[in-house]
Amino acid sequence: MCFSASASFSAAAVTGAIGVATVSRVHSRNEFPLAVMPIFFAVQQTLEGLLWINIPDDPTGRIAAGLTQLFLIFALVFWPVYAPFASLSIEDDPKRRKWISVCMFAGLIVSAYFLWSLIMGPRTASIQNGHVVYTGDPTLPMFVLYLYPAATCLAPMLSSNKIVRLMGLLVFLGSLTAYIAYSEAFASVWCFFAAASSGVILYQFETARRQRQAEIVTAG
Repeated sequence: MCFSASASFSAAAVTGAIGVATVSRVHSRNEFPLAVMPIFFAVQQTLEGLLWINIPDDPTGRIAAGLTQLFLIFALVFWPVYAPFASLSIEDDPKRRKWISVCMFAGLIVSAYFLWSLIMGPRTASIQNGHVVYTGDPTLPMFVLYLYPAATCLAPMLSSNKIVRLMGLLVFLGSLTAYIAYSEAFASVWCFFAAASSGVILYQFETARRQRQAEIVTAG
């Protein structure tokens, strides 16, 4: 997260608890990829909390470098593929599945690009103006600037599930806010906004659980 180690660890604790609660409400196997997303967010926030601790002591050390790479693998390589995959897993509408699959293909392209970029030029992290700033980014090609939000934001926004669409909208608005107000720390701030969408995911599964219970009572 973009403010402090304690804020990052607090966000990790909250999203981790949400993830456990969400997974406990899974009804079918295809729901699991979406349900486990808050746990991945918690891991990512924990990595950044550890960065807050390690950067002041040894900003160029092996631990800080390793944590930086792991955080950016989550942000740049993992999410562009996993976000559309989770959306696709719970989608039943054939037309929407087709378009979400297109977003997932876009995510694969973006992930491959960033994986290559991270291998070719390892990044560094520093604390500037109360944020963790990840440096060493090359000038991004235009296709990456378009395909990344298509994978991470548009894919859930194409879902037939209105709550998943809301999650995608919140992530998109968070990305705009991060880009406009915190451009120098975009990766850190955007991932915080994405993690905040965990509450929407829990609401989706809790609503579905209550609906099933109501149907059981009605049938009985």
